[in-house]
Amino acid sequence: MILGALAFSTVLCAQNKIDFEEYDLNNGLHVILHEDHSTPIAAVTVLYHVGSKNEDPERTGFAHFFEHLLFEGSENIGRGEFDSYVTNAGGALNANTSQDRTFYYELLPSNQMEMGLWLESERMLHANIQNIGVETQREVVKEEKRQRVDNQPYGSWLENMMKRMYTEHPYNWVPIGSMDHLNAAQLDEFMAFYKKFYVPNNATLSIAGDIDIEKTKELIQAYFGEIPKGAEVMQPAVQEPALGGEKTATIYDNIQLPAIMMGYRMPPQTSDDAYALQMASSVLSGGPSSRMYKRLVDQDQTALQVVAFPFSLEQGGAFITFSLANAGKTIDDMVPALEEEISNLQNDLISEREFQKIQNQMESNFIQSNSNMAGIAESLADYYTYYGDANYINTEIERYRSVSREDIQRVAKKYLVKDNRVVLRYLPKSEESAE
Repeated sequence: MILGALAFSTVLCAQNKIDFEEYDLNNGLHVILHEDHSTPIAAVTVLYHVGSKNEDPERTGFAHFFEHLLFEGSENIGRGEFDSYVTNAGGALNANTSQDRTFYYELLPSNQMEMGLWLESERMLHANIQNIGVETQREVVKEEKRQRVDNQPYGSWLENMMKRMYTEHPYNWVPIGSMDHLNAAQLDEFMAFYKKFYVPNNATLSIAGDIDIEKTKELIQAYFGEIPKGAEVMQPAVQEPALGGEKTATIYDNIQLPAIMMGYRMPPQTSDDAYALQMASSVLSGGPSSRMYKRLVDQDQTALQVVAFPFSLEQGGAFITFSLANAGKTIDDMVPALEEEISNLQNDLISEREFQKIQNQMESNFIQSNSNMAGIAESLADYYTYYGDANYINTEIERYRSVSREDIQRVAKKYLVKDNRVVLRYLPKSEESAE
């Protein structure tokens, strides 16, 4: 026990305070700057508070589509040149879209940081949305869906889970969206989406690395200060009714091994209960010494793989367990042990030793997420957007430390119950005709 406490204290000491400055431009763009001269690198990032939950239900996939579309170029950047500017400077760039946000970043040598500001200001103000780009990216997104969902074993699990877990809230669909919706959309619809959401007052510009803050402020004003403010963007305010009982579905997929996914609806990621559920997931499947792994993989040998994780979102989410059957085993071979391990979590407090271990894991994960300039810039933007407080980058660990063993038991009893879950049984297509 003393060794565990010492380890936790050592990890705490490893996290240095991350200093930053933040302010708003007159057009509403929120700016966060972190200066660190340890390496000659700067991360330039922009988070737009728009994800799939902001879409028209008849035009799903727009947010993710725009992630692709806005690499097409601008009024001052030719088609296909966006990437080359960064790679020719020795940098890297990418973007990602979730249910809640769209995030762009450039990781550049610090003497090229200004180029990142120019590229992102072009994306915000001068995006070149033309039919040729729309048609090109339609095909890119279709291919991505084929590779990541349609032709990926178990690839449809998230879509199948969320459409049953949320019936009123726009979490009902996933960011990849509907190809039929994207095919039906016209150019003016894409332009309207851009003008509504890609505005400075719906964005956070976060820069971390080898920068001079005062000079960077001058450059930000030059590149972003004159961009017009847009109309206020309102986030969805849909109240999802209780699940009202277990929902089950069997999906026949191009797979060899059966699998079972159990998804329990959970509260927003900023809630205290979400932190307790995060720690509960670590008890169940946080490595080879975790409960589900030892039980199903090592002891019973009914599962080849088993994981539990919170799919945390701004306005809700799902606590997921995924168990993949071992060769010759079935879903029914795995279910009793899965149910029993969740029941044990509900009925008995975890040991002090387990509790210390997961505290250490939470702290280690927290530090690792802020171990480089890109991670720091992204965390600062996320904390400001979702929590309204960028300083959570220094204080969020206290949320984990405030979770007690009793809290973990309480949230297991409250959320990990049959009336609050969706169960997906994935079976090989060869078994469909036999049933």
